[in-house]
Amino acid sequence: MIGLVMAGGKGTRMKLDGEKLLLQYKKPVILHVIDSLQNSNSFSKILAVTSSNSPKTKKLLQENNVETFDTSGLGYVEDLNSALKIIDDAVLVTSGDLPLLDMEIIQNIISHFDPKNIWTSILVTNKFLTSLGMESTYTVDFDNQKCHYTGISLINSKKISSLNNLKENYIIIDDKRIAFNLNSKEDFNLLSTT
Repeated sequence: MIGLVMAGGKGTRMKLDGEKLLLQYKKPVILHVIDSLQNSNSFSKILAVTSSNSPKTKKLLQENNVETFDTSGLGYVEDLNSALKIIDDAVLVTSGDLPLLDMEIIQNIISHFDPKNIWTSILVTNKFLTSLGMESTYTVDFDNQKCHYTGISLINSKKISSLNNLKENYIIIDDKRIAFNLNSKEDFNLLSTT
């Protein structure tokens, strides 16, 4: 399995001068994500997807011996599609802005991988997310509940010919380590209270 970290976004919702993934939570946020994947010992390769939007993030990753793959930076879906075209393996994809991620939750998520499914998105329930004081605009109704995407998916890239009309499966894992992503300054401020 390949660990794919999305690290090429602008982070415009944060309204920062610098790059979002370089925000410090004991160390740069992106390194929490990389370390959780490395420490899980679950991946044959870890690849960070970068773009011209994140040059300092790319430099930090390379200084930490993380392989990077440059994309256009046009958007999450476009960048992910570019990366998946070069991968012929099972993939865990995660956004780079999950500072509470650790090896245990990564191993838990991987245990749900089913190669029969092309795409499985990991969700948290709205009830759980709001109990953390957080909110998200990306919602889906699943299992009679309003849920939110975590930015983590399990993908069987061998079965993908196009990202159009994919059958998406869902798994709910209400855990703050995957619910806590940084989309706003309020999210970052909440992080310091955890």
